[in-house]
Amino acid sequence: MDSATGALALADGTVFAGHGAGATGIKTGELCFNTAMTGYQEILTDPSYAQQLVLFTFPHIGNVGANPDDHEDSTPPAADAARGAIFREPITAPSNWRSAEPFGAWLARKGIIGLSGVDTRALTRRIRELGMPKAAICHQPDGKIDFQALIAAAQAWPGLDNADLAAEVVQEEPFEHTEGLWTPESGHVAMGNAEFHVVVVDFGVKKNILRNLANVGGRSTVLNGNASAADVLALKPDGVVLSNGPGDPAATYLRSGEMIRDLIASGIPILGICLGHQMLALALGAKTMKMAQGHHGANHPVKDLATGKVEIVSMNHGFTVDITTLPEGVAESHRSLFDGTNSGLAVAGKPIISVQHHPEASPGPQDSFYLFERFAGLMRDCRGK
Repeated sequence: MDSATGALALADGTVFAGHGAGATGIKTGELCFNTAMTGYQEILTDPSYAQQLVLFTFPHIGNVGANPDDHEDSTPPAADAARGAIFREPITAPSNWRSAEPFGAWLARKGIIGLSGVDTRALTRRIRELGMPKAAICHQPDGKIDFQALIAAAQAWPGLDNADLAAEVVQEEPFEHTEGLWTPESGHVAMGNAEFHVVVVDFGVKKNILRNLANVGGRSTVLNGNASAADVLALKPDGVVLSNGPGDPAATYLRSGEMIRDLIASGIPILGICLGHQMLALALGAKTMKMAQGHHGANHPVKDLATGKVEIVSMNHGFTVDITTLPEGVAESHRSLFDGTNSGLAVAGKPIISVQHHPEASPGPQDSFYLFERFAGLMRDCRGK
């Protein structure tokens, strides 16, 4: 493409040329695709996408612009999440009453490189067949692109295996959260009197997890994954949430595993979400493994094995719990109907809810909001004992 101002190079030497947008320069990461039709701002600010390049399968991105309310990062370190975004069509002009700035300007301000004009369908099929590749994306407004250097950058990127990326998207200082869910009438409003005190162990927690906890009466104290179980329990919480986050769960478990094992032994109610779910599985004696293409989207069918109910959920993960390694007393509670991979665990005799998908669904359907109510019920029951 003679007029190319941007490009995407894969580690195998394949190059897709197109039109750059947003930030300039070169960024490297793992290329994944996301099938959501809405919520691009929430996706690109989800800390679980740290060191990833997101290919959107929906062709028209940008039509709702960007605004200050839809960020999912909860701390300054978590603001450096996705590194690149790839679209089929040029960025659409904003046409939405909540828009505060055009999406292209927002990308530039966030340091995210955008690329349009590439065959996203071909790239998606490639990922489905060959897995998520190491990749490099560039935006050079003058059109002077060194394709060989871009390929070399993709090849040099170390990848996500054995990477404790959760350590890079959290802050040292604890913080409190009492803000509730967004409403058209009032926006985000602080909750009233809290029924519960929840400690959230932050591995890259999304804001709407904290807001959903507030919605069921939970005031959150957020600690990072370096905390010990003694640090957590000293705050006398009614329950503990192990949050979502990026990277290889086995790597993060080396840092936080002892804390999780001790929390399980304490008998306190625990809710594990995404990376938190995977590390709970490791603490219980199971194993995790890398997925070929991962699950990234807002339209994934998951079955609750206890009730038989099928939910459409939001997912964002590249690792999964190996169900063949579940120890005695640990059973599947939810299962993906796309590929049969694990999407939840139940533990005999323990007040634990653990799911691979994102019950806060940002973006996505609200089929799984009930899990926060179920967690509130666990906290209520255990407090009464």
